[in-house]
Amino acid sequence: MLFVVGVTHHTAPLEWREKLALSADALPAFSEQVTILPGLQELAILNTCNRIEFYGVASDPAALDALRDTFCAHQGIDSAAFDAMELRHTGAAVIHHLTAVSSGLESQLIGENEIFGQVKDAYANAQTTGKVGPILHKVFQKTFQAAKQVRTHTAISEGQVSIANVAVDLATSIFGDLSDARILLAGAGDIGEQSAKAFRSRGATALTVTSRTMDNAMTLAESLDGVALPFDKLPHHLAEFDIIVCATAAPGAILTRDALTVAMRKRPAAPLFLIDLALPRDIDPSTAEIDNVYLYNLDDLAKISNGNRAARVAETEKARQLISEKAATLWESLSRRKSSPLSRASRRS
Repeated sequence: MLFVVGVTHHTAPLEWREKLALSADALPAFSEQVTILPGLQELAILNTCNRIEFYGVASDPAALDALRDTFCAHQGIDSAAFDAMELRHTGAAVIHHLTAVSSGLESQLIGENEIFGQVKDAYANAQTTGKVGPILHKVFQKTFQAAKQVRTHTAISEGQVSIANVAVDLATSIFGDLSDARILLAGAGDIGEQSAKAFRSRGATALTVTSRTMDNAMTLAESLDGVALPFDKLPHHLAEFDIIVCATAAPGAILTRDALTVAMRKRPAAPLFLIDLALPRDIDPSTAEIDNVYLYNLDDLAKISNGNRAARVAETEKARQLISEKAATLWESLSRRKSSPLSRASRRS
């Protein structure tokens, strides 16, 4: 039986997605733990800011509940709470869902580009650890081909949709000319780098980068003609910036209410614009209650971006039709195999 079990932004608010997200350090050990579950034959884990999804092949339907229970125990959450948010598909619906996810149709930002690479990484990680068998191999490979065709033959990704671009566009709409804005980027990973380049492309010049790994901060800062700030000095320099973008992989908040309260006393008449692109969140949500502090998180940016997407409805429908055709063809191919474990697949969502 081909299956997907998980939770996504469609049913889980940011507060719950923080609890569900597997840290990079925890993912390998958890993967080893669940792949020995009885009846679980293949498994790939897609773990992003907006979803935790387990794609796999099982010989026994009970393996799906065992997988869910093991995950909930690992994350310290109640299975009933997970059930209330759960997405679960089997059979042909799995292929349709994975293709839609890979194409960006299931993303918070419809058509965003990062998810395709994240799905490829999930597949590569499962391959590296030997968790991909013949069924998932074919499903993922064909899904990648279909997703590329969707992006090629429709305009759902027009405009290079990304959370970093949305964040910088929002900053531009608020500040106007960014040439005089003092900007801090906390996090030198992919999202931090994308944000930095987006700021630079819109005229920002005063860029500072900080990271828990100083070498990474220095490398990114140098590429931007910016300045690197030691991470442990961050609280002492908050008052110097007009815009702070956080995108680290820290396990908890790096900007606290106390630290920002102190910073705002040093700049009482100047607003501070905070953008939190991390999950778990980098910025204490209560900082939004401080006078002159304006905080936006991932869900806020998605609402802003998708609030004016009417013009893309036709392209979205075109993409969904193409996905349905590709998914049906692949499912028929898999089901024709005489010994296919997929023949009795059904769907529940």
